[in-house]
Amino acid sequence: MSDKATEIANLLGPTVQALGLDLLGAEYLPAPGGATLRLYIDVPLAEQPERVVNIDDCERVSREVSAQLDVEDPISGNYTLEVSSPGVDRPLFTLEQFERHLGESAKVGLKLPQENRRRLQGEIAAVDADAGTVTFVVDGKPFVAAFDNIDKARIIPDWAALGLAPTKPTGPAPRQGSAARNKSNNETAARKPRAE
Repeated sequence: MSDKATEIANLLGPTVQALGLDLLGAEYLPAPGGATLRLYIDVPLAEQPERVVNIDDCERVSREVSAQLDVEDPISGNYTLEVSSPGVDRPLFTLEQFERHLGESAKVGLKLPQENRRRLQGEIAAVDADAGTVTFVVDGKPFVAAFDNIDKARIIPDWAALGLAPTKPTGPAPRQGSAARNKSNNETAARKPRAE
């Protein structure tokens, strides 16, 4: 998270918590026409998986947070506020969130290149809160990234575990050429006048 996003998340976290939800993190995306502030909310861990974030939760948070942002005014200029559930490719904002998803795969973007890489994809293998590092397994080798150098990280969904992976057809596939060829030959033969 950028410094601005961290500042805003710290400011708004208690408001979201008062609504019975958790603020996972914020993305602040400045742009010439106006910035975008995206908040990711989730239900507390104790209530998962029985309860999930719904559109009403997003609307309640949006109303309360908008009022607070109008008073506190941490963003100069125009901006668009978006409130979202984390989704299956949930973003990771804190060391605790990385730790909660040990063993899962993530896509990571780094602020500064490390080992000639700015992007990586690998399994979250370890989190060292004292050292402030996250270890990934990338191409079968450990890759230790300083948490402060992680710009963005998202879980890569396990579509098969979610029951959303495409299934392979069972049984032999129909032969493409022969059925069509036989049909056309039969039709042709049927149309020909027969000599008697």
